[in-house]
Amino acid sequence: MLRLREKYLKEVIPLMKEKFGHKGDMAVPKIEKVVVNIGFGRLFSTGTSDEQRKLTENILNDLTLITGQRPTLAKAKKSISGFKIRQGMPIGAKVTLRRKKMYGFLEKIINVVLPRSRDFRGIEKVSVDNTGNLTIGIKEHITFPEISPEKTRFNLGLEVTVVNTAKDREEAIELLKLLGFPLKI
Repeated sequence: MLRLREKYLKEVIPLMKEKFGHKGDMAVPKIEKVVVNIGFGRLFSTGTSDEQRKLTENILNDLTLITGQRPTLAKAKKSISGFKIRQGMPIGAKVTLRRKKMYGFLEKIINVVLPRSRDFRGIEKVSVDNTGNLTIGIKEHITFPEISPEKTRFNLGLEVTVVNTAKDREEAIELLKLLGFPLKI
């Protein structure tokens, strides 16, 4: 299951040490965590509180199936009348993955989800910020194999942020390429 971790230990570390001149294995950048974020505030603008509760449960169950971990709810900090949002209303959910679950999720993203995405041509290098973190937007959550398209009533987009310990952008891009992320050259 953890082929990505083995690849990192056996292939990526020696190549990164050679290219960037790192002295030891611990100096080589690594993936620290993966944060999966989903916003559903726009779905709440209509409907009763009972419908909103059921919708929240469905979204949390889908996100639990996708990540293998129960998400935490993000609630609105203040009311915004233009968006029909009240203070304390759930507007999103997030999951922070580390260790084994993180590597399993990344393998699924690289090998299954991104190739199944509609019109996918590779991840733009603009998606990597100056500190080296990669942020990928996935338009439809039904590209995950755990979600049955027949059972879902709505398509949700989610955001995946891969946080690593690279010192600069160039080092992070090289790390992601060596791990197998389909970055555009």
